[in-house]
Amino acid sequence: MSELPAPGTDVAFAAMKLLAPSEVAALRDWFLPERPGPLIGLHVINTGNGSCLADRWPDPRALLVETAGNYSLVGDPEALALTDLHDRVVGLVEAPESFAPLLRGTFPDVRVWDRVMLRLDGPPRVTSAAGAAARTLKPDDAYHLWGLSPDVAWIYKTWGGPSALAASGYAWGAFVGGRLVSVTCTFFTGSAYEDLGVVTEAGFRGLGLSVACAGGLCRDIQGRGRRPSWTTSPDNVASERVASKLGFARSRADVLYVTGIPIPEPTHPPPA
Repeated sequence: MSELPAPGTDVAFAAMKLLAPSEVAALRDWFLPERPGPLIGLHVINTGNGSCLADRWPDPRALLVETAGNYSLVGDPEALALTDLHDRVVGLVEAPESFAPLLRGTFPDVRVWDRVMLRLDGPPRVTSAAGAAARTLKPDDAYHLWGLSPDVAWIYKTWGGPSALAASGYAWGAFVGGRLVSVTCTFFTGSAYEDLGVVTEAGFRGLGLSVACAGGLCRDIQGRGRRPSWTTSPDNVASERVASKLGFARSRADVLYVTGIPIPEPTHPPPA
């Protein structure tokens, strides 16, 4: 790997190739076999939301895939120089440990975020939430998604926005008094697994809304012939509690590399 130039030096960045959707689709095998957890490359292929850069085309040796600030590095790290990633990555990076020297050499602020991946092998333990109506979101629910607070609005980003998520059929929401206050969606969709994203507005946490929404979505996922997965951090007790109530069990542990943003803090429901 080459060294980064000194600050202020003019840089001729390596010309990584931005792949067309048809070219990315031809690389599906790069992201197999599937396993519970982030499915960034497959999500880009399946939904068209995101981008993929290759060190060269044809016959790429390494790929950088991105959707909504979530990145995946695959292939041979020796095919990339430090300048290939510089100014191209800000967010959460999924990568084999072999890419760690490249990431640390490129980003002095890079940190490791421990993650836990869970999977659901049987039917979800579905419950309802008193005083709330939980259902699949429909295209005209985009209005409600637009109204989410900034703290939880990230939930629709991997679909390209509120309208796309509402129309996808891959999201459930819980309404209280006509207001959308909790959303569960397929955050990354593969061919064998769908990895869930879950949010609930402050003031409505700890009421069972996430369990109600996620249970409905898990049934939908299994109806599509796929398996639900759940990704969280070891310190996010509330998230793992919701997953456990639904019947999820731990599948594996892994890490993400974080650069340019703070490591997300877990949300906590109010004390009972």
